Formats: sequence, structure tokens, C-alpha cells
Amino acid sequence: MDSEFEESPPEAPPERGRPRRRGVYLLPNLLTTGTLFGGFYGIVAAIDGLFLQAAIGVFLAGVLDGLDGRVARMTRTQSEFGREYDSLADMVSFGLAPALIVYLWALRELSQFGWHWGQVGWLAAFVYAAGAALRLARFNTQSTSISRRYFVGLPSPSAAAVVTGLVWVCADSGISGVTMSIPAAIVTVAAGALMVSNIRYYSFKDIKLAERVPFRYLVTMVGVLVLIAFNPPLVLFLCFFGYMLAGVMQAALRRRRRPATPN
Repeated sequence: MDSEFEESPPEAPPERGRPRRRGVYLLPNLLTTGTLFGGFYGIVAAIDGLFLQAAIGVFLAGVLDGLDGRVARMTRTQSEFGREYDSLADMVSFGLAPALIVYLWALRELSQFGWHWGQVGWLAAFVYAAGAALRLARFNTQSTSISRRYFVGLPSPSAAAVVTGLVWVCADSGISGVTMSIPAAIVTVAAGALMVSNIRYYSFKDIKLAERVPFRYLVTMVGVLVLIAFNPPLVLFLCFFGYMLAGVMQAALRRRRRPATPN
């Protein structure tokens, strides 16, 4: 996804008389494999009707996806192979997995309102999957020409966290997908559309963990961790849902403040 997709430094030419070593970097690609495993497990768990475990699998995939790019940059093990592998893993974990999980949990239940509503259910899941694919393809082609401070469009891991977070909250609270089929369809289509939008989302990449920060930042982080520990599914869902809405609201405010062009 948007974690490791930065221009890799050119590899140094091999020394004369010494053959180039072929292979891949183990650590970042191992983390990417963990991302792929989390998404694949989410699909399998959803097929078995274990929707809570399926949602947790996608969230764990998001954690590992956030680590692989940072580890690759810190250890200077970025590579073109890692970039492509990361993109394919993200399509499975944050594109196909959330679409299938929310479809099996709630969207297929739209058929109770009629045959045409059943069509709406799988089409909503497809809109999300297609949005994730287009989002990743656009990011790959624009990664060297856009600001690192912002993402253009909702990042696919965040969209996946919103969709599967809804599943996690409801499954944890005993709310069935039948009663949430229409809200789930709206959230799924909205997340898919926002991924391919031109709305800017803050990337948090300009935050340097090794530098000094005001003490209140640490207190805030402690407070967030306490809230997450109190109710992980609800707090995580609200955080990512708020992040999704924040980009929309900021885009609306910027458009409102834009001076009108004279006739």
C-alpha cells in the first residue's frame, strides 16, 4: 500500500569480478507475507461464518502493512520486488478481503428485499474491490510525483478498517448482518468511492518518531491506548471512520473558502 511505496535508491553496481547476488530481502518481505496471510485468513474465516475473527485478521494485516515499509526504509532494504509484492498483498488484504467479508456478513442479506436488491449487494462489494484496485494502481504510478504529506484518495488500509471495523463492532455486540445490510452497503460504497476520489488525506509520514515532541503528545497517546483497551472494536472503528470523514469535511471547507471566479 501506501507504506513502502517510495522511490527506492538505485542499487550499487557489483564489484568487478564479483557476480551480483540474486535474492530478496527477508525481513520486509516477511512482514508483507504476514499482511497477505491476515487478509487470506479473513476471507477463509468469513466463509466459515467467523466474522469477528475475519475482521481482526484484516486489522492485523493493516498493522503489518504499516511496519513493512518503515522497516524497509530503516534497514535500507527497499527493492522493486518488495514494492510489487506489497501492492499485490494489499489488493488481497485491503481490497478483496474486506469486500468478501462484508458481502458474506451483510450485503448478500439484501436479497431479502427482492432479487434486484440482491444484485445491489454484490455490486456494492465489487465497487469497493474495484476502488481498491484503482487506488493502488494510481498510487503506484503517482508515488514519485505527489507530496509525502498527503494521500490522494482514502488509503486502502483505512478503507478496509472502516468496512471490516463495522463488521467487528456489530459481531462483537451481537448485531446480525441482516439488520445492518443497508448501512453496510452505504459504508462499503462510500469507502470504495473515496479511495478513487481526489480528496487529500493526511499521511502522518512527516512525523519523526526519533525527534523530541511536546509532552502532551505522549499523554494523548496514552489516553488513546487506554480507550482502545477499553473497547478495541468500537474505538478503532470510530478512529478510522472519523479519519474518513475528516478528509471529506476538509475538502468541503477548502472548496467553500475558494474564491469565486469572476464571470
